[in-house]
Amino acid sequence: MILEQLHEFGIDISAGQVNRIITEDKDLFQDEKEQILRVGLEVSGHINVDDTGARHKGQNGFCTHIGNELFAWFQSTHSKSRINFLDLLRSGNTEYVINNDALDYMKSQGLPQGPLKQLKAQRGCCFQNEAQWSAHLILLNITTERHVRIATEGALVASVLQNGFNTELVIVSDDAGQFNVFKHALCWIHAERAVNRLVGFHDAHRKALEDIRTKIWDFYGDLKRYKRSPSEKKKKKLEARFDTIFTTKTCFETLNKTLKLLHKNKTELLLVLDRPDIPLHNNESERDIREYVKRRKISGSTRSDLGRCCRDTFTSLKKTCRKHGISFWDYLYDRLSGENEIPAL
Repeated sequence: MILEQLHEFGIDISAGQVNRIITEDKDLFQDEKEQILRVGLEVSGHINVDDTGARHKGQNGFCTHIGNELFAWFQSTHSKSRINFLDLLRSGNTEYVINNDALDYMKSQGLPQGPLKQLKAQRGCCFQNEAQWSAHLILLNITTERHVRIATEGALVASVLQNGFNTELVIVSDDAGQFNVFKHALCWIHAERAVNRLVGFHDAHRKALEDIRTKIWDFYGDLKRYKRSPSEKKKKKLEARFDTIFTTKTCFETLNKTLKLLHKNKTELLLVLDRPDIPLHNNESERDIREYVKRRKISGSTRSDLGRCCRDTFTSLKKTCRKHGISFWDYLYDRLSGENEIPAL
């Protein structure tokens, strides 16, 4: 599309040259993109997170979005696991750490006593990169896939915290398991979809579904009002109403089971009562990632590591510019001309 437009302007240029202009020597922009995440995690009270498919070199991959109303940051990788998410939260740091935070996490995730005892003996150790960490696990004979995963997640949790991660930062997600770390809140829109997708078999079922959905959305409206004017009295009433709604027994057994599952998520769904500053939904991530998905459908997958890196970089910078009312064209001209009148994003 860019090539065609340039040809319309009468510019004689090849596709290869356009590609080089877009992808090569862009360290300045890539550095600013990484600074966006580091500062965003430091100054924000919450982040919205989500991921989507992103094929690369003909192989399935994923792109993770981290952001809020202040910034948007995209990173494409081969995985969307919790290990991948924790790695991204390290903001470029590469250490794997074994300390009390790591060991507490491993214990909470059910790491058996054998490997846990071995890792306790390594308390205080720090490994500089993935290669060193993997080699050390082999040395300890910790090779079972599940044990390696839990140990690695624990070492990454400790690394994230050791590098100054704000433990009061709330991670808002749509209940994808990889994002359920640290202080975590759930999106109400996605939670309600579990009820909305149910189909009643007769009028009584449909009436029960309609009544429950009405109560959920009325409750959601009251949560929005609570955010504007929180109080301890309102908090207790809302907690009690939550229990009443999500422990309701209806004539529709599938609905009852769904409500029971949602009730187990009470802490994450009602975190807003303690933190009225956080959003009730994950719409910020949904909006930010939508344009990325559209472009993926048009252009398909990336074919080079440099191309994938630049796609993530300029998507992050453009979205962040928009959140601050800055013209992306003006931003690019400012940086490329060397004027640097626009402050660092």
